[in-house]
Formats: sequence, structure tokens, C-alpha cells
Amino acid sequence: MFSLAKLSPTVTDMIRFDHSHVFVTFHQFTQDKSPTVKKALSDTICAALEIHATLEEEIFYPVMQTIDPGDSALEKAPHEHADMKRLIRELRTIPGTDDLHDRVLLELMREVIHHVADEETVLLPAAERKLSKERLIELGVAMNKRRIELLAPQAGKVAISHAVGFSGSTAAWVLGAAGAIGAMLAFSAAGRKTAVQL
Repeated sequence: MFSLAKLSPTVTDMIRFDHSHVFVTFHQFTQDKSPTVKKALSDTICAALEIHATLEEEIFYPVMQTIDPGDSALEKAPHEHADMKRLIRELRTIPGTDDLHDRVLLELMREVIHHVADEETVLLPAAERKLSKERLIELGVAMNKRRIELLAPQAGKVAISHAVGFSGSTAAWVLGAAGAIGAMLAFSAAGRKTAVQL
């Protein structure tokens, strides 16, 4: 019998992919971009980070706390998420035409880089040492399902920001297709959920 779970990436691979997506998006951000493109890129980064943080807080961190309690990287992760969320809230209020927009985005990315370094050198390797492959895939499936739920209400907005932010970029072809697929999955899942509720 075919199982979608067999195709799912592990939770640790999904977290690494999220990190890469944010960095690829940030690398599109240059001073010569128009305010509209800068704002679209920052909106894409903010949406990705908010969903990513929620997934880690709901799925990954609770499991890590049971297998690695007291780990310093794990203990400071929620505080780092809080700092990032504060900067995201601030960034969302600043127009792309304001110089402050660029400064706040750069501050946010400094926070992200520091946070990602801890996760990728401490937390993810620990998870891969202490959890079975089956458990890592199971958590990956749970993370995928929850991501679709979180993305569904904002899929259209995310797709538009992504398209504007990556306009004229060769990466837009790859990431745009991925975004479109994600949006279709989100809408499809939302439709199934509505149909079931009716």
C-alpha cells in the first residue's frame, strides 16, 4: 500500500529547508531594489519565519525538551523567537520607502543567522542522534500537516509577495513553482476541511 509518509522529509530536513528558504529570499534583497520589491521580500521572510517558529514551538521543541531537557540552545530558542517576532511586528508597520525598513530587516536577519547557527549545529544533530528515523519522519509529517493549516488562510498573499519579491530572478522559477504548489496544497486542504465540516 502506498503511503505519503514514506515520501515525507524528516523534521530536521524540513527545518533546514525552511532556513534555506529564508536565506535565499534574503539574498534577493539588495539596496538597489525598488521599495515595492523590498517590502515583498520582507513580507515573504516574515511569513516564512512566523510559520517556521510556530511549527518548531508546537512540534519540534516539545519533543526535544523530553529527550534533551536543560540544553542551553533549546532553552534560549523561545526567547530568540520572541525577539524575531517583535522585529517582524515592527517591520510590518514600516513602508518599504523608509530607510528604517532596511535597518530593521537587517537586524532581523542577524537574529535569524544566530538562531539558525545554534539549531543547525546543536539541536538538529541532537535530534538525529537521539530519535529514530521513523520518529523523525513522523514529526516531519506532523509538521507538514500543520504547515498547510497555517498557510491556508494566507496562501494567496504569500504567493503574491513571493512573486513580486523574486521578479526578474532565476530563483523565482524554482521557488515560485514551490510556492504555487504549496498554495494549491493549502487551498486543497482548506477545501477538504470545509467539505468535511459541512
